[in-house]
Amino acid sequence: METVVTLWFVTAADPARIIAAEPRADRGFGRKYLAQLNPAWPITPIGEFPLNRSAHASAGEYYVAGFPGVTIVQTILTDTPALSDISPRLLDSVPAAEVYAFAVNEESGYGGIAHWRGGVLKRSLCAERSRTYEDVGLPVPFEAPFWAGERAEAIGGISLPFEPVDLVAAAQQAWLGVDVSPEGPDIHIVAYAVDGRPAPRAVDGPRRQRERDARREPVSLASGYDDYETPTEEPEVTHWADRSLATLRRAAGTAGRRLNAARRWAQERIRHSDRD
Repeated sequence: METVVTLWFVTAADPARIIAAEPRADRGFGRKYLAQLNPAWPITPIGEFPLNRSAHASAGEYYVAGFPGVTIVQTILTDTPALSDISPRLLDSVPAAEVYAFAVNEESGYGGIAHWRGGVLKRSLCAERSRTYEDVGLPVPFEAPFWAGERAEAIGGISLPFEPVDLVAAAQQAWLGVDVSPEGPDIHIVAYAVDGRPAPRAVDGPRRQRERDARREPVSLASGYDDYETPTEEPEVTHWADRSLATLRRAAGTAGRRLNAARRWAQERIRHSDRD
């Protein structure tokens, strides 16, 4: 199973305040980050756009933003339904006091949340409605209405009383204080491909030298990467064309999950009425 995983590395006392200012992301930070994460990767900038108003990252892509005290990384992970199994290389890729992971697979209804403090896993819940992959730590207060069945129709059996994808959105708001929906502040990121696709012509020439330089400098949560950019680096490829399509897909996925839940609930009622 493929999941879209978004990691937030936080040292700032108030990450919501930083995001509310809608700071600009820069390509220099992301390039350095990826060059150190895997020096063998060919790193190609493919766009700049708000994370919360665009399609999710696809296979072979990383969305990266480095702000003072907050670093955001989104990518695709395969066969990692339990977030505690995230590779330490990725999980420890940016030094941070608090690390949060949010994962979704819209098609299956999978949702996962996890929180590490000081490198220790404090809470992880990763599940589909009818299957739990991981449940570590005690539930935190924002989970209460979900477990009480106040956020979804009951479907009976051993199914969870909520949609895990809905819990992910609530966790982002509760843990980060940030509305990560399209209605929230723009969360500017830079997108990169690491699968060998050709770079836009404007950035291909100086790219290799910058990558070599990047590998020699450690990644930091501090700002100051703008000196890494040049006016000719603006990629022509963006994901703005995907915005409406991504929104429609997410809406359709949510509607489909709720329709399936209602169908299962009706079937359960009919089955019990037959017994009566």
